[in-house]
Amino acid sequence: MIDRRLAGTAAIALALLLGGCSATPSADSSPSAADGELTGEVTVFAAASLSPVFDEIAEAFTEEHPAVEVAPIVYDGSSVLVTQLAEGAHADVLATADERTMQTLVDTGLAAHSEPFATNTLVIATPAGNPAGVTSLADLAGATTVVCAPEVPCGAASKELLDRAGVSITPASLEQNVSAVLQKIVAGEADAGLVYATDVAGEDVESVVPDGSDEVVNSYPIVALDGSTEAGRAFVEFVHGPVARQILADHGFGAP
Repeated sequence: MIDRRLAGTAAIALALLLGGCSATPSADSSPSAADGELTGEVTVFAAASLSPVFDEIAEAFTEEHPAVEVAPIVYDGSSVLVTQLAEGAHADVLATADERTMQTLVDTGLAAHSEPFATNTLVIATPAGNPAGVTSLADLAGATTVVCAPEVPCGAASKELLDRAGVSITPASLEQNVSAVLQKIVAGEADAGLVYATDVAGEDVESVVPDGSDEVVNSYPIVALDGSTEAGRAFVEFVHGPVARQILADHGFGAP
């Protein structure tokens, strides 16, 4: 005859074993992992001129991948971001406002070859009402003008545009990113400045498309940095995809 105490103990052990298997799944057997859902975090560094369009792209990305968290995007001048990364800052993704600056990062060995995803051109921006009457690049020579520093993409493009036009200016200030240029114009601290065409939308400024601007085109590349998360690599692919392309076009960016 079977000992009832042994039988009871065996039944309890079996119940605990079965209950434990069903109530405490391992991390690897979580529903998201089992379903192949993309998870993780993404840290993005992006050129200042990509704000706020990258915020909108990030929102669309997380709608498609709800288990992924995109950290608040770090915006600054492209060369500033590259310097920060070279000095040890962490990011999964970098998007710059020109290919020259991106190549500087690639040369450090922190990323492989990047691919362009958008283009942009320069305009002359003035405060509302254009009080100084600036209508051409030549007018900038006699106006209080702010531009980006030559080491950042918007500054390099500004120099090329002015050189092609044979115009020499003495800037009132040299800014480290295009957002800083625009802020001075909006505040009325300058008569005019050179910014990207996409920067003037929605701002209380006026703009003029200068002659030759279509010949000075900035190409924006993006790359997943070495050691990037799978979600970071997916973000780069998303930026190249149709949803992000439409968002970029809606904000005035050209196709690569």
